[in-house]
Amino acid sequence: MELLCSQLASYYVFPDTAAEIATVLRSRLAEGAYADAADDEEFAARVTKDLQSVNGDKHLRLLHSEAEVPDNGQEFAWDQEAYRKEAEQDAFGITRIERLEGNIGLLKLRMLHDAEIATPAVTAAMNLIAHTDALIIDLRDNVGGDPNTVALICSYLFDERFHLNDIYDRTTDTTEQYWTLPFVPGPKFGGKKPIYVLTSSRTFSGAEELSYNLQQTKRATLIGETTRGGAHPGSRYRVGPHLKSAVPNGRSINPISGTNWEAVGVVPHIAVPADEAFEVAYEKATSKTGD
Repeated sequence: MELLCSQLASYYVFPDTAAEIATVLRSRLAEGAYADAADDEEFAARVTKDLQSVNGDKHLRLLHSEAEVPDNGQEFAWDQEAYRKEAEQDAFGITRIERLEGNIGLLKLRMLHDAEIATPAVTAAMNLIAHTDALIIDLRDNVGGDPNTVALICSYLFDERFHLNDIYDRTTDTTEQYWTLPFVPGPKFGGKKPIYVLTSSRTFSGAEELSYNLQQTKRATLIGETTRGGAHPGSRYRVGPHLKSAVPNGRSINPISGTNWEAVGVVPHIAVPADEAFEVAYEKATSKTGD
């Protein structure tokens, strides 16, 4: 537990909150709250509940890993090669891409994998829908990902450069700006045709950023449910042979709103149950392109 508390103190984006959370964990440990946990998985679930009890940060977790977390002398718990294979088997997060009747593009994404490895697949997908008359981006089951991939996707949806998001990193005490790219391979969908983004209560993290960026720039209409509410990116650290922490060290800052979607989620323009969002979007898209 002391290792986890130390990681909070070193990396968590809000140092004062980290101290409060560590106090809760030590108190719960002293009370015996974790003593009868059946296994590491249950232990991780109990600790995660307490980690999130102070400020509700859904990115802050203790994760159980079936595979052993290697002890290589580094704090970071990240296997790049295993992740690459996972992304490849996930088709780089692209679940569906289709030209629907009425020349409506549909792009369904379940994750926004790291741009370092996902860029060719994302580029191909964006090129395929470039010449449709309207676009539906389905993020209802998307759990997030890389802000660089968010910027790449957005780069195909604007005609001019846009400042999309900033992320403050506590570990370096720096703020990185994210803009649409000055050049992208192949044709763009462009900045004029209508875009509809589908959201649900499951939509999280980087997928929320993509939704929020397009909402704040007034580039898209969001349809569905208020999203889950996680705007603090971070890293993973080894805690034990089958345990690793997810500790947010960053904070998103939108250049237009000056804030983010943490805890409150991204509120859609048109609120409907998630399972009805596609029908609403498709009707609006076909109506718009039929004008």
